[in-house]
Amino acid sequence: MYDYNPSPQGIEQESFRQIRACTNLADFDRDAQQAVMRVVHSLGDPSVAQHMRVSPGACAAGRAALAKNCAILCDVEMVKQGITKRMIEREPLCYLNHAEVPSLAKAAGETRSMAALQLWGDDLAGSIVVIGNAPTALFRLLEMIRQGAPKPALIVGIPVGFVGAAESKQSLWDECQELGLECITLLGRQGGSAAASSVVNALLRCNRGEYY
Repeated sequence: MYDYNPSPQGIEQESFRQIRACTNLADFDRDAQQAVMRVVHSLGDPSVAQHMRVSPGACAAGRAALAKNCAILCDVEMVKQGITKRMIEREPLCYLNHAEVPSLAKAAGETRSMAALQLWGDDLAGSIVVIGNAPTALFRLLEMIRQGAPKPALIVGIPVGFVGAAESKQSLWDECQELGLECITLLGRQGGSAAASSVVNALLRCNRGEYY
């Protein structure tokens, strides 16, 4: 009755063929292209490629950290669930719903997303931080690093929204070199959990030699 492709491999191959055909990837190296295309795919919008920013060592740092089974720290459960579990050996971490977080947030008068970062502890060093929802979490992370917190191997900062999202991502991009950070971000209001987790999935696929 309907004419469509039921093959998951065929759908994926054709999707990325179309993305390559309609997206300007000239400014990105091979690995960064994979990350950018995954974000384009997750948002269904080729124009976002022009707003993607990838620091020079971001993909290499992320791939190396993932190869060593680093901690993956997520701001919300949707980001955690979006990471392809069959490609990792260590469950991503998200403390947003930890029992201590509501009281920590209330005491400080801040969002739960900010308070949850207090529980990242020793996992932060050499980790991959993936923020797809909460600009306040990205701002807090930058504050923590300025105050001497351990540095992650890579920050994927792609929160979505109208209040603080664009500003937090711009701050990440403007300050990453000064702070000695590697990052991948999407400037502006667009973003979200699917876009953020898709970057990690792209790097995981690169480690497996899967390129489109």
